[in-house]
Amino acid sequence: MTRSTMLARCATVVAGLSLALHAGAQTWPAKPVTLVQGFAAGGNADTIARIVADGLARELGQPVIVEGRTGAGGRLASTQVAKAAPDGHTLILLTGGHAASAAVYEKLPFDSLRDFSWVGLVTTFPFVVATRADSPIKSMPDLIAMARKQPGKISFSSVGLGSTQHLAGELLQSMAKIKLNHIPYRGGTAPLQDVIGGQVDVLFDSVTVARSQVQGGRLRVLGITSKERNPLLPDAEPVAATVPGYEVLSWTALAAPKDLPAPIMSRLADALHKSLAQPALRQRLEATGGVPVTDGSPAAAQRFIAGQIDKWQKVVLDAGIERQ
Repeated sequence: MTRSTMLARCATVVAGLSLALHAGAQTWPAKPVTLVQGFAAGGNADTIARIVADGLARELGQPVIVEGRTGAGGRLASTQVAKAAPDGHTLILLTGGHAASAAVYEKLPFDSLRDFSWVGLVTTFPFVVATRADSPIKSMPDLIAMARKQPGKISFSSVGLGSTQHLAGELLQSMAKIKLNHIPYRGGTAPLQDVIGGQVDVLFDSVTVARSQVQGGRLRVLGITSKERNPLLPDAEPVAATVPGYEVLSWTALAAPKDLPAPIMSRLADALHKSLAQPALRQRLEATGGVPVTDGSPAAAQRFIAGQIDKWQKVVLDAGIERQ
């Protein structure tokens, strides 16, 4: 075979593959799409996944079915999707806990960054730092002062070791130079109920979880972890007003298994972008306490997640948390 013949055949193969990919993108999705999320039904991730699924279904012309794969702080869902076929019919809504787990767990059954095709960020959102309504802790300065006076006595809850809530508490301890007692739970409403009941002193959790209890008078907000106030809890002062520079913004992002074909990625990212630009869908996301991200891209999402992993790895190192 001559060199020119070989080059011609290679060009034919490449052209054929290109046409096949293009044709695949044109026919995708050929069946309902599954959107996996790794947390309890009715929680923040589940709520956002269902909102995103509605928007994508309208844009793609196929049902998008939300599947809960709960357990291990979302890691079971991540494992399932990381090993799924990269055909665009299996997606996942990942949360800030994904980056936190990458920092805490030394051995995961997937690479937290490279085993996913990052379609785009969906929302960013802060956490609430709160205590029961009749707690002697009245404000963030109170919390800092009391923790310095009695190191390790004041407890704080999280939805699990290595969760974003846990690391948000560790970051506060590091920056404020205080010592708190971490009480990890296995997710659900148990942390909220135990803070309200007085078994634990301080709650770190999402606006979605805390808002109704704040409005009902059972929780007192000590601070919000964003640099600015949140419109759903406008009276909550940023923690940074007491601890300068403190900020924790969690997030949700849409991803697929790695090696998602570029034409499908392009169409999926476009569908996400268009759905997030719809005013009605934006309002539903804002009601969860999040800020919809409408100016993102797959590349920007991957850079953001990489930065979040680096941030939490530093917190884990500085706090002396033993990696699991």
